Amino acid sequence: MATISPAALAQLQRSDQRIELIDVRTPAEFQEVHVDFARNVPLDQLDPAKIVQARNGSANEPLYVICRSGGRGQQACDKFAKAGFANVINVEGGTLACENSGLPLVRGQEVMSLERQVRIAAGSLVLVGVLLGWLVHPYFVGLSAFIGAGLVFAGVTDTCGMGMLLARMPWNTRVAATASHCSV
Repeated sequence: MATISPAALAQLQRSDQRIELIDVRTPAEFQEVHVDFARNVPLDQLDPAKIVQARNGSANEPLYVICRSGGRGQQACDKFAKAGFANVINVEGGTLACENSGLPLVRGQEVMSLERQVRIAAGSLVLVGVLLGWLVHPYFVGLSAFIGAGLVFAGVTDTCGMGMLLARMPWNTRVAATASHCSV
């Protein structure tokens, strides 16, 4: 998979080249902060064929993908590759790295990151499982074991079922007025 540094992307943007940048984070994360010429297409709604078809003759030009720190961008690039589109480039370090590279950012209302939501949900479920196992019935400890196994699976496979579920929650799916930005 091809990557580009935020500094190199900033240089391309300053050279007035046509850049199509897709931000694959949730609408709430996009609303909080995003590169000003990015458009939001959440990873769980990403349809590579539809995006390439909508490019109106520029299907062979590079398509840049960005997320918070690079992981979801990698997953998006993999989706494009599996669909047969190879000229997709992940922005190294994601939006976090772009803050220091001179890329223009749009800032909106601050939201809680999906990663933080997963930590809170997982920790709460483990705590509830332990408390119920101690106070109600020992079988409730199984809830904590299930969450622990899920976290190990998420770490090994670099996919997170809880994160995907939380991304679909109403507070993460609200559409920001700025989410309709098109590419430059």
